[in-house]
Amino acid sequence: MAAALAIPILASLHPAAAQQTDVPPSREAAQYSFASIVKRTAPAVVNVYVRGQSPSFVSPFADDPIFRRFFRDNPFGMPQERVQSSLGSGVIVSPDGVVVTNAHVLKVAGTAQISVALADRRELNAKVLLQDEKTDIAVLRLEGGGRFPHLEFADSDAAEVGDMVLAIGNPFGVGQTVTSGIISALGRTQVTSSDAQAFIQTDAAINPGNSGGALVDMAGRVVGINTAIFTRSGGSQGIGFAIPSNLVRLVVDGALTGRKLQRPWLGAKLEGVTRELADELKLDRVAGAVVTRLQDDSPAAQAGLEAGDVIVGIDGHDVDDARAVLYRLTTRGIGNRAQLEVVRKGQHTKLEIALRAAPSGALDARDLSGSHPLDGARVANILPGTAEELGIDDEEGVVILSVRPRSMAARLGFQAGDIVIQVGRERIGTVAQLDAALKQRQGRWLVVMKRGEQVLQLQVQLP
Repeated sequence: MAAALAIPILASLHPAAAQQTDVPPSREAAQYSFASIVKRTAPAVVNVYVRGQSPSFVSPFADDPIFRRFFRDNPFGMPQERVQSSLGSGVIVSPDGVVVTNAHVLKVAGTAQISVALADRRELNAKVLLQDEKTDIAVLRLEGGGRFPHLEFADSDAAEVGDMVLAIGNPFGVGQTVTSGIISALGRTQVTSSDAQAFIQTDAAINPGNSGGALVDMAGRVVGINTAIFTRSGGSQGIGFAIPSNLVRLVVDGALTGRKLQRPWLGAKLEGVTRELADELKLDRVAGAVVTRLQDDSPAAQAGLEAGDVIVGIDGHDVDDARAVLYRLTTRGIGNRAQLEVVRKGQHTKLEIALRAAPSGALDARDLSGSHPLDGARVANILPGTAEELGIDDEEGVVILSVRPRSMAARLGFQAGDIVIQVGRERIGTVAQLDAALKQRQGRWLVVMKRGEQVLQLQVQLP
């Protein structure tokens, strides 16, 4: 019975199989090739060469096998030029030669000369329009004029995990290389120390030299700028990270218009969600940003946020932590409004927040001197607008901007970024208060400061 049934089935399939004799309409259809995408995108991906010279001092006895060990650290040696170089990739994003790369590609000491090698083997000089260390994005302009092949930006918010992508760059200086993969994850925030970054993760092979290169989607648009890898060997292990195109576009627009990228002022201190807190607040997942402190008349306070609220989404996008919140607000942009999804006492609610720049005020930076522990420190008030620039979250106390070498403050271990919050019994809120407290000569000094998350106490007896 089985054999009898098989005959008509095979007969019905055979004519269809016979009809499938046409050749595939294209090479791509036959091989699922990315060749057409590469031909369209690769000419806009360039190699960036940075060469810098900085003076160094070498002892005239440095090459003598006997005297070398005595004079190798001699600061009075012969001056020589030390050459440093850096290699990376870049992407042309406008027909008039605007190039995006990573800021760390340009980090070469001394006077730097930047050369850009195009896919057609031309080499052109480039000048820096903007170098933003916080976002790790640099914007260059090719010199010499003309029109150049370029790529458009994709909407990185529309990217999804599983989307196919290509990474194009110059790994290890071997020449332009294309690798393929998928978007492995979105919104990775624990990649660098920047508090305004949420990276795209991909398994497309990224290696040293790929920094600043393009991560392109299947429409040939830039969805990200490759910037970092996780590796134990120094090479690709399938975990690479790219800066989302929506943030890159903002930095480029700012470079072309002369406006530095500004992060909207929230006016609230945010912390991550622990598992214990998630259980206590009955959250669906261990993610979000808890509001721990609000500043009066800030955008957060005016929007109706309260201490204890947990921000779990912005404009329909889930946020995993405080960095993700700041990234979403930054890419939304000053002058716009954002919708926050908040969990308050177990209930979900939506709030709308106006995004505006931090208020400006008098910085009041001063160089301290005298017979006290902070002699040699340069300090300033902490303002909402300067807190971001200084890389600190606090808005209370006085921040140390710099410490003069070999000064009393340097010998006692004070560092740039330390926040002085108390001298003796006096709480410190402004530079004027700190200056007044230091003028009250004391037999034994007590200085309380914050360094990161630590609160440190220094007690010192000065002559």
